[in-house]
Amino acid sequence: MPKSKMKILIANPRGFCAGVHRAIQVVEVALKKFGAPVFVRHEIVHNRYVVEQLEAKGAVFVDELEEVPEGVPVVFSAHGVPKAIPEEAKRRKLLYVDATCPLVSKVHREAEHHHKSGRHIIMIGHPGHPEVIGTLGQLPEGSITLVEDVADVQAIEVPNNNKALAYITQTTLSIDDTTHIITALQKRFRDIMGPKKEDICYATTNRQAAVKAIAERCDRMLVIGAPNSSNSLRLVEVSERHGCDSRLVQRAADLDWDWISGAEIIGITAGASAPEVLVEEVLDVLRARFDVSIEEVTTSEENVTFKLPAELMRKVS
Repeated sequence: MPKSKMKILIANPRGFCAGVHRAIQVVEVALKKFGAPVFVRHEIVHNRYVVEQLEAKGAVFVDELEEVPEGVPVVFSAHGVPKAIPEEAKRRKLLYVDATCPLVSKVHREAEHHHKSGRHIIMIGHPGHPEVIGTLGQLPEGSITLVEDVADVQAIEVPNNNKALAYITQTTLSIDDTTHIITALQKRFRDIMGPKKEDICYATTNRQAAVKAIAERCDRMLVIGAPNSSNSLRLVEVSERHGCDSRLVQRAADLDWDWISGAEIIGITAGASAPEVLVEEVLDVLRARFDVSIEEVTTSEENVTFKLPAELMRKVS
């Protein structure tokens, strides 16, 4: 029987951002220079496929620094870590490389600046996310109040109502949600100070804009990414809000064919920690079942790159 026709709209930009690419490269270069094993505290990025590929090369992923034995290098993940972690690594005289995304480090520096200037900080973010934990851990406990939504803004009590305030945000949030929360903060605290340049990273912004550009044209949207990836989950939410039935999938094997059945136009995107090979994997299984035509919809071009950490470059030289 002839295959039924299916049109696929592929969002661009999608997939790896510069911070994720750099973090993976940090582990690969460390393995090349130091040899296996290289330990990594937490998933280097939120993608199981990426982690398994690095494990096959000799990376060992652990939850806490105490699991790292003496005399081996350790890498800190792209999401950032509390200051206590590198301090403990120094105390133990471990060779460590910090793969924190430079855009996350920017938020850390903002928090430090506000704290030194005497401001209490309100952070917009998701409780328990590694990036949020790392940012909260840059300053003494109680220096930052975390809010997740507009309701939190109305409920929070800052330590001193007469104290100057500033806000920062997690880098992987929904643009629209964050705008509403910032508006609520500015309405309640009229003199609150914000960042000179928004904290939500360029990759998050661009991927959400690309999804918005195709969502209303699609019957279904596939977001390729991990369930613990904040930016991937936000892509699902953005697509849903623009009228498209959407699902997060990690691999082609996760596709729900009953859900896909009857769809004439499917959108595909990938979170910032999902490699392009997983997009190709999904396209291959769709081609096997349908007569596929593909249109790539590009909303912006990305040419951002980040240098490797200086301490690793010194080892390379």
